[in-house]
Amino acid sequence: MVLLETEGLSINFGGVAALADVSISVQPGEIHGVIGPNGAGKTSFINAVTGFVKADQGCIRFDGADVTGLAASSLSAGGLGRTFQHAELFGECTLLENVLTGFYRHQRYGLLAAVAGFGKAARIERQTRKQAAGLLAQFGLADLAQHRASDLPFGLQKRADMARALAAKPRLLLLDEPVAGMSEGEADETAASIKQLARELDITLVVVEHNMRILMSLATTVTVLAQGRVLARGRPDVIRANPEVIRTYLGEDA
Repeated sequence: MVLLETEGLSINFGGVAALADVSISVQPGEIHGVIGPNGAGKTSFINAVTGFVKADQGCIRFDGADVTGLAASSLSAGGLGRTFQHAELFGECTLLENVLTGFYRHQRYGLLAAVAGFGKAARIERQTRKQAAGLLAQFGLADLAQHRASDLPFGLQKRADMARALAAKPRLLLLDEPVAGMSEGEADETAASIKQLARELDITLVVVEHNMRILMSLATTVTVLAQGRVLARGRPDVIRANPEVIRTYLGEDA
């Protein structure tokens, strides 16, 4: 069964087509890469699927249900998560506090227990803090858990953003340039963490990334967008050898 499917997805901004008739399907357990030059429509695709932008035409189905036009909050509650190109962290909060926010929609206890601060509420809070610390450790951020997010470089903020997104336990997570701002070594470590955690937590991934080496090492399937349209799709090795993809990225002379 297909977990995510878009059919004929189109978005226009002031008469300019950001997406035009984009149809993509993502299987459960897959790591689906989306690549393309600047302006190809990659972030617009993520924004449409996650409810941040309304599509002008087309259909979005998640786990067999038509979710076209649903608000981002409803999609998140249904198990669809995302990260952003620019890590949208709470700058004045610590990394640990930022990751804790991802767990809150799964916490179940009454107002009285929360106010009293003991019993079930206290037990859940302890467990949640331990899980949040574990996620930070998976991304090499354990020693920075008590640092303010705004004090850290962009690459570290991106890692914390992914830890927070995973804390929400989505069934499908869309990652927008997850290794941007990182060195090649940091990118390798982050990619390995993403792959391991997705497998352990049974999360399907859609990854938009400009670092082709990282993307090709992560993805099981790749869709190429160009000028808002699907140019090609297939296994990473097939995409690497596709003449149209090579021309789009490198030009006719290549």
